[in-house]
Amino acid sequence: MPDDTQDSGIIGELTADHRAVQQLFDRIRAAAPGSAERKDLADRVTIDLVRHGAVEKEHLYPAVRRYLPRGTAWADRELADHAGIERVLEELDQRRPDDGEFDGLLVELVTVVTAHFVEEEQRLFPLLQAVCPAAELRELGEKVRADRSTAPTRPRPPAPQAESAGPAVLPGTGLLDRVRDVLTRRGRRAGGP
Repeated sequence: MPDDTQDSGIIGELTADHRAVQQLFDRIRAAAPGSAERKDLADRVTIDLVRHGAVEKEHLYPAVRRYLPRGTAWADRELADHAGIERVLEELDQRRPDDGEFDGLLVELVTVVTAHFVEEEQRLFPLLQAVCPAAELRELGEKVRADRSTAPTRPRPPAPQAESAGPAVLPGTGLLDRVRDVLTRRGRRAGGP
């Protein structure tokens, strides 16, 4: 059984996000190629990944920079992964499910996201848990829970030279995204909020 830090802290929160995304990937694989269901699920996974990335940028990577030896290099590498994922998400968002490139982008997305999750869960999270105070891990978990619902839902890959500069997200971005999502019903047909 996981300890209290794992359950209620940032590591537990982010690992739960990983599991939810992997379940969506399973549902995407089960959906018929070219179907509206597959597009709806791709929209849902985009929303979840963008939110997840925003809370990691806001809460996880500053802790990585602060507590881990060579934490800046770790965080920069993880942020570069996020930028690549957001580029794929943005391209996927512009495609219809019957577009010949749609399924190839889904395969690319599953591949890069799964590799990113494995890196975090098997290497980064254990290192952070070993050096970051348990109380801080719990506090960061609370912040992730609070910020997840207001985080952006649409991909915005950074310009190549700006990947580690500036705020993770601009204030109000999440609200604008959620308004657009409600108006377009994006992510709702696939079991979204």
